[in-house]
Amino acid sequence: MNVTPRNNEKIFDANTLLVTKTDTKGIITYANRAFMEIVELSEDQLLGRPHNIIRHPDMPKIIFKMLWSYIKSNQEIHAYVKNLCTDGSYYWVMANVTPSFYDKKVIGYHSARRKPSKESLDFIIPLYKQLLAAERSGGIAASEKMLNDLLAEKGMEYDQFILSF
Repeated sequence: MNVTPRNNEKIFDANTLLVTKTDTKGIITYANRAFMEIVELSEDQLLGRPHNIIRHPDMPKIIFKMLWSYIKSNQEIHAYVKNLCTDGSYYWVMANVTPSFYDKKVIGYHSARRKPSKESLDFIIPLYKQLLAAERSGGIAASEKMLNDLLAEKGMEYDQFILSF
């Protein structure tokens, strides 16, 4: 999806649940109707495509590095994510990503997303801007150090910190 981001946020109902499933490489194998509607892509346009086609350029790479680290270790993770729609607009979610198992083997990942609170985003948006600035000047290692320093300062693990909002 080659889309120019616009400064137009799509708002969705707090009761809406956006769901996708992927294989172990992040290729979309399922998307619910609510997800397809917000990104404005059909099932045919989504299935078989990498999930990162909706990644917004404002997202720090360290968040996805952590996400993959958690799920590849068979752990669930929560993360605030800004996604891109086909018309260039964006939307924020609080994502819960979990490994999917069959016969004790990971066969893919399941992500359920809800609308985050305004209070959460009031903290997350400036943090992500700082992480992105660090990443642009010093690479992903710089944003990772910044995030790890913040977690150490708070005396929290990543999930504990994210769920504290």
